Amino acid sequence: MNEPSAFRPALEHALRHSLAHLDNLKHGPVGAIASLATLRERLGKPLGDDGMAAEQVIDELMRDTAGGILGSAGGRFFGWVIGGALPAALAADWLTSAWDQNAASYACGPAAAVIEEVCGAWLKGLLGLPGSATFALTNGCQMAHVTALAAARNALLARRGWDVERDGLCGAPSIRIISGDQYHASITRAARLLGLGTRAVTGLPVTRAGQLDAATLERALLDAPDAPTIVLLQAGDLNIGAYDNFAELVPLAHRHGAWVHVDGAFGLWANASARHRHLLAGVELADSWATDGHKWLNVPYDSGFAFVADGQAHRNAMSYAASYIATNEQVREQSDWNPEWSRRGRGIAAYAALRQLGRGGVEALVDRCCDSAHALVTGIGALPGATVMWEPRINQGLVRFLDPAPGALERDHDAWTDAVTAAVLADGEALFSNSTWRGKRCMRVSVCNWQTDARDVARAIAAVARVLEAKNS
Repeated sequence: MNEPSAFRPALEHALRHSLAHLDNLKHGPVGAIASLATLRERLGKPLGDDGMAAEQVIDELMRDTAGGILGSAGGRFFGWVIGGALPAALAADWLTSAWDQNAASYACGPAAAVIEEVCGAWLKGLLGLPGSATFALTNGCQMAHVTALAAARNALLARRGWDVERDGLCGAPSIRIISGDQYHASITRAARLLGLGTRAVTGLPVTRAGQLDAATLERALLDAPDAPTIVLLQAGDLNIGAYDNFAELVPLAHRHGAWVHVDGAFGLWANASARHRHLLAGVELADSWATDGHKWLNVPYDSGFAFVADGQAHRNAMSYAASYIATNEQVREQSDWNPEWSRRGRGIAAYAALRQLGRGGVEALVDRCCDSAHALVTGIGALPGATVMWEPRINQGLVRFLDPAPGALERDHDAWTDAVTAAVLADGEALFSNSTWRGKRCMRVSVCNWQTDARDVARAIAAVARVLEAKNS
């Protein structure tokens, strides 16, 4: 007779609570309703001497976090660029935890290693990247940037006779990073982590369309023609989803000996769409690319992807050999390409998501999100007291709310915009975030969830309309 499973009670309780949460996403408030003080009081218990049953731990965890879990997995979350989780991806993520494989090498998880190989090939095809590029599955776009820029550091310094992996950066030629001034803060952090320093990053003024101009870039390249240089280009910036002109800028940068890295945290996924891939023309000419899976692919968090055209530089920057490390020359050893050793099999959820969607499903998801963003921005912008600051080209747009008080100044409109956004959050029907763009506060609209539909869009617009009516009455 088989003994009862020690895992079953806790997992069954977790399943019940998870389904209750997911089923409530269409009905419950999107924002948190529990205060910081309440959450600390509930969760900050003294750690007892005695343990408790695993299922009791799960039940109490569910009870004590009530009201402190955002509805970011649902279709009415439009703040930042946060996707949800497809059913197959979520289920595969549960299996990933149950299997508990160390996806650092084939020896530690044979199936996880092969899944990662397949995932990398599928992703390169979907994203329009060279089939010969190497790749890494990281915990997010931040570490994807670090991985790709570490490869850039290796290649640029090797050209100047410097082995950075052996000799470090002390005494090495200084590397600079040139970008349009709308680059994401994760680039600055990557520069810090790689020892380049924040002063290495130069933001150049962009055009009204948010693009880096070729003449501006060339002047910057000519300022220090002998300096090892990384040119960072945008595939969808965080405020307006702007795309640089890759077909023009990548060859220009290469003529000056620069390495071109593309920040495509969410925007690289537009290459999966026939309607939108024109925005990425020439992106395949770059040297490295970074994107997220937990944004537009809609897999659970802990999913980023780095791709590098120069496989030797990538491997030089990441790989390590030791007598105790098992290797298999017939397979791709993940630790040769990743900044981590011990790591979960994050490729499993991505593999499942891609299989659930297929090429057509990824394309439909991208197009649907773009259509929803456009409907939200134009619908909100048509309300009295609202104005469209940026009409979406993809899934990002901006709206501003004008203070109706006579003689209101720009700072009053800034405060009014923040207040309206906060009131919409308090209403519970939708969640938007704010940003400062060209010196003005805006409500940022971002649509990245596979569940967002026309009903969600209509509910969100109606929520904003109620808030504006109440504040103007």
